Amino acid sequence: MAVLLSPPTLRSPRLLLLGLSLSFAFVSFGVAQGAVLAFDSFTHHFEKFNSMEPEEVVNLVPNADSAVWLERNVPRFECPDPEVEEIYWFRWWALRKQLRKDEVSGRFVFGEFITRPRPVSSALGHHLMEGRWLRDQQYHDDYVLYWFRGNQGGPAERFHRYSQWVQHALWSRWLVTRDTAGLVALLDELVADYEKWEAERMRPDGLFWQNDVWDAMEESISGGRKVKNVRPTISCYMFGNATALASIARLAGRGELAAAYEAKAAKLRALVQDTLWNKELVFFGSVTEALEPIAVREQIGFIPWYFQLPETGRGYEAAWRQLTDEKGFKAPFGITTAERRASSFRTRGTGTCEWDGAVWPFATSQTLTALGQVLRSGHQDAIGNQDYLDFFLTYTRSHRYDGLPYIGEYLDETTGAWLKGRDPRSYYYNHSTYADLLITGLVGLRPREDNVIEIHPLLPAGTWAWFCLDGIRYGGRDVTVLWDADGSHYGRGAGLQVFVDGVVVASSSTLEHVVGKLP
Repeated sequence: MAVLLSPPTLRSPRLLLLGLSLSFAFVSFGVAQGAVLAFDSFTHHFEKFNSMEPEEVVNLVPNADSAVWLERNVPRFECPDPEVEEIYWFRWWALRKQLRKDEVSGRFVFGEFITRPRPVSSALGHHLMEGRWLRDQQYHDDYVLYWFRGNQGGPAERFHRYSQWVQHALWSRWLVTRDTAGLVALLDELVADYEKWEAERMRPDGLFWQNDVWDAMEESISGGRKVKNVRPTISCYMFGNATALASIARLAGRGELAAAYEAKAAKLRALVQDTLWNKELVFFGSVTEALEPIAVREQIGFIPWYFQLPETGRGYEAAWRQLTDEKGFKAPFGITTAERRASSFRTRGTGTCEWDGAVWPFATSQTLTALGQVLRSGHQDAIGNQDYLDFFLTYTRSHRYDGLPYIGEYLDETTGAWLKGRDPRSYYYNHSTYADLLITGLVGLRPREDNVIEIHPLLPAGTWAWFCLDGIRYGGRDVTVLWDADGSHYGRGAGLQVFVDGVVVASSSTLEHVVGKLP
C-alpha cells in the first residue's frame, strides 16, 4: 500500500520517489504477527482530528494519508477510558505532522515547531524516547544522522546549543530496536559530543553548569540567561550520558572505554548527591557558581531519578512528597515547574516561555518517567502507583483547546489555558512524550538488554477491566500486552497475557509484574 501524496506536497520528483520508498517500508513493517486489534476500530479518531481545523502546514504525510501512515507505524492501543485512548492516538497523529524531509541534508527530520522547517535540538531526547516505538525506524535513523552528520558530515548547526541526554536516549532506543550496528557506528561521535560538553560546561570540580535558556528552561526562578549555576538538569543528563556510553562501549567490545565512562558516572553521582541535595529543603536543587544553595524547589529536582542517579536507602525519595503537595508541585492542570509556595512563583510574565511555575509538558514527561523509576525501586513510601495514574490522567486532560485535542508549549496550572494562545507555532508542539509514558508506565513494558521481556504495570489494580497494547515492535519481534480481568472482553482468557509473535510467553491472573523469555 503506497502513501498517497496530496497536491501540496508534490513539489519535486524526489518526493514522488519518496512515496515509493515509504510504500516498501510499509510492506516490511506493516503487519504484526498475532495481531489482536483491528485498525478500522480506530479510524474515527483520525476522521475527527483531520476535521478539527484547516491544514495550514503540510509536511511529508498530509492529513488525508495520516491513517495509512499510522496503521503501518504505530502500536495499537485501546482501553475503557475514552480520553486516554483518544489522546494516545492524537499524539501519534500530531507527531506525524512534524515529519518532514530536510531540503539540505535530504534526511527525514522531526520539527519542534510546525511553522519552522528546521528542527530544534532541545527536545531531541524526548523525540527519541517516543519515536523508538514506531514500527519503522528509518525516520529516526535519519533524524539521528541529521544531527550528528547533517552539516557536511559533521554535527548539524546548533545541535550542541541545548543541554542533551542524547546518549542516554539512544541507548534506551537500542533496548527496543536492537540495532547494534547503527548505534556502535556512532560511538566515537557520541564520545566526541560528551567531551565537547566537558570542555565547554564542566567545572574544575567535575559538575556541570548551564544558563537556564540553554536548558530550554528560560526565565526560571533559580536561573538566568547569563548565570552559570550548577543545575540538576545538565549534571544529571551527563550522568545518564556517561552511563549510556559505558553500555554502548561494552556493546562495541571496548572495555577500557566502558570503564572510563563508568568512572565518570560514579564521580558525577557522588557530586550531585553531595552538592545538589539540599538537606533543608529535602530536595535536589540548583546552586550558584560559588556552590551556594538556591532556596527554592523546582521540578528539575526530580530529574536525577530519570537516570536512576540517587542511591536508594539514603532518604532521597522523601523529595517525592512534594509532588503530591498542593503547596508543592500539584496543581489542577498538572505539575508546576516551580513549587507553588515560592514567593517568585509565576512572576516572570505570561507568554514568553517562563519556567517559573506554569505547566510544561516537556518537564511533565521527565518527571513521570522519573516517577516510574522510583515506583519500581521498591525502596520508598513517599509516593505510589495511584499518584502516577492521577498525574498521567491530569496530563491527558490538559491536552485540550476549546474542547478539542491539542498539544502546545505550556499552560496555566489552574485553568488549563495554553499560554501561547492561538500562536500558530504552538500547534502540535513536539516537545514532550506521551505514548512512551503509557507504554513503559501504565502498561509497563520495561526495555532491557537481555533475552527477557518484562511487564511491570503502574496501572493500579481495579482501574481498568481491560486494555490491549498491540503490535509493539520490540527486539525484532511483535509483542502484545493484553489485560482482560474476567476474559469477557477479548475472549482469549482471563488475566494478563504477554504475546511474542503470537505466542504467550508470560501471564498472570492479576495485573502484576511478570517476566518471560523471548523465543
